[in-house]
Amino acid sequence: MPNLTKILAGVLIVLALLLGILAWTLSRRPPPTTVTAAPQASFAVVVATRVLPAGKPITADELRVQSLPINPNGTFTDPAQLTGRVPNADIGVDSPILDTQLASGLAERVEPGERALAVRVDESNAVGNRLRPGNFVDVFFTLKRDGSMAGSGEIDRTQARLLLSKVRVLTFGNATASGDSAGDPNGMVRTAVLAVPVADVDRLMLAESAGRLIFALRNAKDSEVADQSALPAYPGVLKTALRAGAEPLQDSTRAAAGVALDTLSGSSGPAGAGARPPLPSLPSHMPVPATRVTASTNTTKSGIEVIRGGRAETVAW
Repeated sequence: MPNLTKILAGVLIVLALLLGILAWTLSRRPPPTTVTAAPQASFAVVVATRVLPAGKPITADELRVQSLPINPNGTFTDPAQLTGRVPNADIGVDSPILDTQLASGLAERVEPGERALAVRVDESNAVGNRLRPGNFVDVFFTLKRDGSMAGSGEIDRTQARLLLSKVRVLTFGNATASGDSAGDPNGMVRTAVLAVPVADVDRLMLAESAGRLIFALRNAKDSEVADQSALPAYPGVLKTALRAGAEPLQDSTRAAAGVALDTLSGSSGPAGAGARPPLPSLPSHMPVPATRVTASTNTTKSGIEVIRGGRAETVAW
């Protein structure tokens, strides 16, 4: 028994030591740290307050700034950057407005009532290829007579005239107003894009196809333009319906009516549209030489004897 008691006492002492070591170890362990979630980042993004239909300019009351946990590429932070821009497709309510959803590029620089039209250019008709986007030009054109005698063709007189005044250049070659590239190789510019009123597109296309265009560079501060009210109106190829008390035709309707080459050249059309004036008559006091035609009685030679004034000659026939 004494040995058993000693063994139990030794075991208890060892357990006490182990418990003491464990307690000491636990006391030296650092307290557990409390993990707190980091605050979620938010981004101020312009969103739509209502459905934005495609093709309609955005107004300020259709926009608001909202904090979102995401910030997609191409978003906007200021509603003023979007006012007046035009969506390419419908944009839903509370949707962030992205730059890729909006019309951009050349279409943004075409004003309402204008059309972007490409025309052929070269050094001789485009101020030595020194036109630049944003310049204003006067468009002249030349036509050559296409008939051997008056009235036998659509163009009865060779002519040069002003066609359009103060037309804006949108692009010239590879150069654009938003970003001017290095230019075409060797300076060989072949096309320019002009902002043309829709009612004048027909005339410009016809003048280019039938004649030659010349672009005269002008100062942007020069406000003088051709007075269209002093010139006769071009009758359309297609007749428009007459409506009592109706407003003047819209430019698109006038463009749909078209214009004919003989009208553009002045060979036909309303009085004063370029019709050739009649030859002046001789003064009343100037005598008109008498002309008498008699048949020759010579049997060896057929002919007609023509007497002008006091001079006679025989014309063979």
